[in-house]
Amino acid sequence: MRILLAGATGLVGSHALPMLLDDSRCSVVIAPTRRPLGVQHAKLDNPVLDFDGLGEAARHWQVDAAICALGTTMKLAGSREAFRRVDHDYPLALAQSLREEGTDIFVLNSAMGADVASRIFYSRVKGELERDLRALRFDSLVLVRPGLIGGERGGPPRAGERISMAVLGVLGPVLPRAWRINPATVIARARVEAALQPSPGECVIDSTQLVD
Repeated sequence: MRILLAGATGLVGSHALPMLLDDSRCSVVIAPTRRPLGVQHAKLDNPVLDFDGLGEAARHWQVDAAICALGTTMKLAGSREAFRRVDHDYPLALAQSLREEGTDIFVLNSAMGADVASRIFYSRVKGELERDLRALRFDSLVLVRPGLIGGERGGPPRAGERISMAVLGVLGPVLPRAWRINPATVIARARVEAALQPSPGECVIDSTQLVD
């Protein structure tokens, strides 16, 4: 299968990339990024582009399945408009182009609490993207909704996240599964399997399914 991985430089995407490259079911991985990945592999195609042109570029890639993990934070985005562009508009433009070109499988990294009616802006944007993807009628649409993701991030540290990770790490064994840390490797594996062994229709993988 030819797989598109959007978000290969992120915490989970950086785990998904080697999984795909090592999997015999995957023949090609197209991983668009803003800067070169610096990875050499016979299966890997790493287009470097401005993501404002992501949707148009996707028309030329001809993939069987896509794993989309594009996203940012309000702090990094700087405004609600910029956040929506990265977390809603880019993924939707990508999905629309791929669907028009015949891609049948789309795996989205969404978030726990995604809901178009949410009062929380972040959760509302995630819910709106899920709604808009449903309208494209992929043969297989997988919505992966992790909670707090465990793993070493690049970039500046997030103080609130560090504190939450420390607390949940200690209390994890006695907490409900929905509140436990979701390891990046577990999320990555769930995405990869969803793309390479798709189920028909819509499937939601929630945080309770993403714990060790």
